[in-house]
Amino acid sequence: MKKTGLAASQLPQRALEMATITTAKPAGETSSSELYKGLGLFDATTIVMGSMIGSGIFIVAAEIGREVGSPGLLLLTWVISGLMTVLAALTYGELAAMMPRAGGQYVYLREAFGPLWGFLYGWTLFLVIQTGTIAAVAVAFGKFLGVFFPWISAQNILANFGTVTLASHRTELTVSSQQLVAILCLLFLAVINIFGLRTGAWVQNIFTTLKVGALLGVIGFGFWWGDTHGVAHSQNFWQGARVDMATLTIVSVALVGPLFSSDAWNNVTFTGEEVTNPKRNLPIALFVGTLTICALYLACNWSYLRILPFEGVQHAAEDRVATAALQVIFGPKGASLMAAAIAISTFGCINGLTLAGARVYYAMARHGLFFSSVGRVNPRYHTPAVSLIVQALWAALLTLSGTYNELLEYVVFAVVLFYILTIAGVLWLRHTRPEAPRPYRAWGYPVVPVLYILFATFVEWALLTHKAFRSIAGLCLVGLGIPVYYLWRRRSLARSREV
Repeated sequence: MKKTGLAASQLPQRALEMATITTAKPAGETSSSELYKGLGLFDATTIVMGSMIGSGIFIVAAEIGREVGSPGLLLLTWVISGLMTVLAALTYGELAAMMPRAGGQYVYLREAFGPLWGFLYGWTLFLVIQTGTIAAVAVAFGKFLGVFFPWISAQNILANFGTVTLASHRTELTVSSQQLVAILCLLFLAVINIFGLRTGAWVQNIFTTLKVGALLGVIGFGFWWGDTHGVAHSQNFWQGARVDMATLTIVSVALVGPLFSSDAWNNVTFTGEEVTNPKRNLPIALFVGTLTICALYLACNWSYLRILPFEGVQHAAEDRVATAALQVIFGPKGASLMAAAIAISTFGCINGLTLAGARVYYAMARHGLFFSSVGRVNPRYHTPAVSLIVQALWAALLTLSGTYNELLEYVVFAVVLFYILTIAGVLWLRHTRPEAPRPYRAWGYPVVPVLYILFATFVEWALLTHKAFRSIAGLCLVGLGIPVYYLWRRRSLARSREV
């Protein structure tokens, strides 16, 4: 008897769920209630690349430098995070080609380990991972736009609603001009993405091209400046670095910055149902997109070290390493050039995150695990309009709360855990569903997936031992989704009986 990977008790529920799911069809065959299959290979690749490039690459090198204390170890963190990202993308390609559905990683976890695990991922994604990132990037957009328009500032308070005290922590409920611009930006992009998949993809393609051009510019300036001005490092390139467990632990903890700067590469899987020829295009987009950006990130950090002494990287004003580097070359104009580059970068990043993230909540709603209205498709534009608006409103609320950065730090542990579980899902599905069609098989299987799981587990251990409170708090945030899941499930089953 063949294994199906489903217990008998799951079959009625699975039948109910499958009855509520529709698949996207090519243009001309798409009904008014279905998503539109309109993303080509280039579009999918720009979603990978554009979602990865935010503001982190221009900033996090300072914190990493202070943590590792050596130029060599700084670059090593980017090498390791790049390898982890590309290896994960290669493995995800198998799942993406096998299950090209709306929701992507949510669906993979659901199919491998059951609806609860898929829901916990989607719950955390909506609560803070996706929406918190959108909020943080939107505020960064407003911050750097303020370089050109001084009115846009965190100090320019437009409204003050008083102070709220929670657990002895006082929070000022205010709206600054910077927050207002951030909210207007994310709402604008949510509306833009309602008006058709191609509209959102068009915006993504343009801004990803501009962002890659900005990175290439920083890299080119760095290599040119280093060659023509002979910038040398007075300290040993591997100063303070030792080949021992302590150094490996320090590097693992410092990976938080590079991994989060490289994150969101998996967002393209959320749009799997709308990608043309997904069995080919999704694996290629994942590999090409992650490899390109990780290589650019490493080259960009090498460029910083060619322009600035290592101490200049560690102690750049407000951690703006890229700005400090361009100021060395262009003087005061360097700050304006970098502000423009980051504003473009963050705007494009918000668009990619907005476009992709809404597909996860849409899929959850179709499975009866989110508000049913979120699972509706705009009949004219074939987009999950309600999901886009709900996502934008929650992100806007996080923007006003000012706590999104703290929440993002808390869920780093959970984010890596979900990556581990998803890649373990490849191994598990090979065992439980050996007969399932696999148009693309993970490169280096099973060595590559196992290596990723082992090293990512070590990173988790390092985070748990060195940032225990935040790691446990993040797990608690995920755990809050368990009772919510059972409430949604009970509600969904009650509705199905009524029908």
